[in-house]
Amino acid sequence: MARIKIVHTTEYTYRNPVGLTRHRLMVRPDDSHDLRLHSADLKIEPEPAAVHWKHDMFDNSVCFVEWPETLKTERLSIVSTLDMTHHPDGPPLPHYTVEPTAETFPFSYAQNEIPDLGRLTERQMPDPDRKVDAWARRIVADAGSNNTLKVLEAMTHAIKQEFGYGARHEEGTQTAAQTIELGTGTCRDFAVLMMEALRSYGLATRFVTGYLYDDTSGTTRGGGSTHAWCGVYVPGAGWIEYDPTNGLVAGANLVRVGVTREASQAIPISGGFVGSSDDPLGMHVDVSVGAVPIR
Repeated sequence: MARIKIVHTTEYTYRNPVGLTRHRLMVRPDDSHDLRLHSADLKIEPEPAAVHWKHDMFDNSVCFVEWPETLKTERLSIVSTLDMTHHPDGPPLPHYTVEPTAETFPFSYAQNEIPDLGRLTERQMPDPDRKVDAWARRIVADAGSNNTLKVLEAMTHAIKQEFGYGARHEEGTQTAAQTIELGTGTCRDFAVLMMEALRSYGLATRFVTGYLYDDTSGTTRGGGSTHAWCGVYVPGAGWIEYDPTNGLVAGANLVRVGVTREASQAIPISGGFVGSSDDPLGMHVDVSVGAVPIR
C-alpha cells in the first residue's frame, strides 16, 4: 500500500469576460476496501455561489458547481487535492479465483446476473465493417490459451503492443473501429476498444476514470493528466481492472475515481460558458501524483 497525494489542476482562459454555467466534476474517489480517503480539498476561482456533492446513477461521487448569473470572468481555475492511502490488489500481481463456469473463454453469465449487468454487456458503438469483431477474434485466437484470465491479459498486452499512444486533450473518444483503423489513440480510446471487443463476446465491461501513479520505470503512458482504463466482470473474481494503455492488470498504479457504462459519462470536468464562440483561449490540465510507500 502507499500514501498518495494527488493535485489535479484545470484552468480555462478566455479572450473576453464570460459567464459560467453549471459545471459537473468527477474528481473525488469514494472510500472502499482498496482506498482510504483522508482528505479532499477543492479550490475554485472565481468563487462559486453554490457547491453540491451528489451520487450519480453509478454511485460515483460528483460535484455540481454554480456561479451567480451576473458573474463575468476571463479565467476559471479548479484545483482538486486528494490525500489517500491506496491498498492495491497486488503485490506483485493480484490473484483471482474464478467460478468454474467462467474459467473458459468465452463464457455466459448466470441467469440471475444478467438483469443486473444489463447494458454493460451490450456494444455501445457502431462497427459497420466488423473491424472490431475481426480484431477481437484474432487476439483471442492468438492468446495461446482459452483460460479467461489469460485471454483478458493477452488482449491488454496486445493493445499496448499494436497501437501508438498519443495524448489528446480535446473532449470526445474515438470509436473502437476508428482506433483500429488509425492505429493510434489515447488511454480512453484504448479502454473503449477493449470494452467493445469484449462486449462482442457478451462480457460485461465498464469505463474507469482515475489517476496513474508510481511510474518508477519511466515507461508508463498517460501520466500528467487523468487516466482511463476498463473493468471486466468475471464471476467469482468480481470486477477486474485492466489498463490496455500500459498493459497493466489492476495493481498499484491505478487509482479509481469513477466507473460508467461509456466514456462520455466519465468526463472529469464538464460545463459551459456564456459568451462568443471565439472567447475561449485554451485549457491547461496538470496532474501531479506523489506516492510514498508505507513501511
